[in-house]
Amino acid sequence: MTDSMALLTRIEHLESQLTFQEDTIESLNQLVTQQNRELTEIHERLRWLGRKVSQLQNGDNGPESDPSQEPPPPHY
Repeated sequence: MTDSMALLTRIEHLESQLTFQEDTIESLNQLVTQQNRELTEIHERLRWLGRKVSQLQNGDNGPESDPSQEPPPPHY
C-alpha cells in the first residue's frame, strides 16, 4: 500500500469515527434535554409538596380546613 493509500484509509477511518461521535453526541444531547425537563417537573412537584406539608403542619389546609367554607354538594 502506498503512502497516499494509507493516508486515504486513515482519513476515511477518522471520518467514520467522527460521524459516529456526532451521532452519539446528538443522542446524548436529546437525552440530557429530556432529563432536564423531567428534573424541572420533579422540582416543581417537590416544591408543591413542600408547601402542602408546611400547610398541614401549620394547620392551614386552605378551604378544606373550614367545613363552613366548603361549597354545598351538587344536589342542594
